[in-house]
Amino acid sequence: MKKALLPGLIALVLLVLIGLLFTWQPTNQTPKTEALSRLAIAEAPKGGDFILNAYQGAVDMKSLRGQVVVIYFGYTWCPDICPTSLGFLSAAMDELTEDELQKVQGLFISVDPDRDSLEHLKSYGAYFHAKILGVTGTHEQLRQVADQYGAAYRLVKDEAATDYVVDHSADLYVVDKQGKLSRVVRHGTQPDQILAVLRQLIN
Repeated sequence: MKKALLPGLIALVLLVLIGLLFTWQPTNQTPKTEALSRLAIAEAPKGGDFILNAYQGAVDMKSLRGQVVVIYFGYTWCPDICPTSLGFLSAAMDELTEDELQKVQGLFISVDPDRDSLEHLKSYGAYFHAKILGVTGTHEQLRQVADQYGAAYRLVKDEAATDYVVDHSADLYVVDKQGKLSRVVRHGTQPDQILAVLRQLIN
């Protein structure tokens, strides 16, 4: 009798395990992990014109018609992601001819206006490339521009210090010569691939 029940019990256990496999979800995500997940699925970008400030004065996207504009959202205190992204963009721009380079403008939009002065943004952008211009604005302006392009960021208090860091998306937003958002180049894309995108839009 016991031997006859054994196959049934085994089948029942298997059914329970299969049910758990399809219904169980982890619940131990940290708040930071959840935040970064939300950053990765930010609203699909639409792009559009905006006006922000640089050391030389206001920068109006409308005045950049005829150039390919590459936009990156970050902040100068960023320890690794921003330098990597801007380094890749700079390496791609270094491969352009002088004529091609005149048709490209990089914009580094600081989402940390409280710490990133216009003078500091000037030197930070130029450190990577002469054609990368650092710009920023008020918190309200920056939020609006980020929403337009589908970027996401948030200030996070650093528990180990009195300061804060900024979690932010790290894609490049490439605007064509007519002022329309053409491509979103994902973080980590190699310089040769960025170069191919730039040349396609330049030409």
